[in-house]
Amino acid sequence: MDISVVIPLLNEQESLNELYNWIAKVMQSNSFSYEILFIDDGSTDDSWNTIQELSEKDPRVKGIRFLRNYGKSQALHAGFEAVSGDVIITMDADLQDNPEEIPELFDMIQNQGYDLVSGWKKKRYDSIIAKNLPSKLFNAAARKTSGVKLNDFNCGLKAYKQIVVKNIDVYGEMHRYIPVLAKNAGFSKIGEKVVKHQARKYGTTKFGIDRFVNGFLDLITIWFMSRFAKRPMHFFGLIGTLLFFAGFCFSVYMGIDKLYIDTQGRLITQRPEFYIALICMVLGTQFFLAGFIGEIIIITKRDKKRYKVAEKIKV
Repeated sequence: MDISVVIPLLNEQESLNELYNWIAKVMQSNSFSYEILFIDDGSTDDSWNTIQELSEKDPRVKGIRFLRNYGKSQALHAGFEAVSGDVIITMDADLQDNPEEIPELFDMIQNQGYDLVSGWKKKRYDSIIAKNLPSKLFNAAARKTSGVKLNDFNCGLKAYKQIVVKNIDVYGEMHRYIPVLAKNAGFSKIGEKVVKHQARKYGTTKFGIDRFVNGFLDLITIWFMSRFAKRPMHFFGLIGTLLFFAGFCFSVYMGIDKLYIDTQGRLITQRPEFYIALICMVLGTQFFLAGFIGEIIIITKRDKKRYKVAEKIKV
């Protein structure tokens, strides 16, 4: 199969028939073998009934239905597990992504050697205050933090090699950072293509301003995971060592001061430096132990993987 189109959706019943016809027209005009996989993320309208009707009419249409709304990341993860096409195309169901972009995205993956190609909505038809300006700030922060030089991380229209989607785990709100997840998994050839963006035709957006808050929090998470997931001691151990050393220095200072300088006869516990030293040393020890335990967990998992591989080779 040439292409699998994965479409997560929430209450987009009005647009589904039009989107299906548009995709089918593009696929057939380019002689692609394909499947269309709709992921109903807990819709409360008639979206699922429409998907069932399309599937009965065309066996290339498939669907997965969640019992409740889990989020776009979980919908994409379920879709990635189910697809079988050589190239995976993801797009939104609101008709703002243009299926006419699919042939060129397919060519960039199959013939130009890209592992992942992300769309760039250079000209947008969204609200400047609600989406455009926050999106620019978010993308600038993501580029700076991740090192992936894309202009539009959050564009739903993307293309992937099948091996990419089978080797990344999209969870939480990480759908915005799939290119970063792919890079961390070793897929370094990531491209970008300017794509047409269209004004929403039906309904209203399902994302509020909170998505940018969640996006920045997830950006911190993925930055930390990409830098320290395999070496937590480098982060927690460093902080722990610095804190413990600061507390130790305070303790030495108070001891010298008590023995040779202080003439007032104050108890050490009556001095604020004592509590600063105590807190620093306790926190430093806890941070250091957190890094040490993290290293043990990683080594244990690594040994288990080696053991499993050894068993397979032996058999």
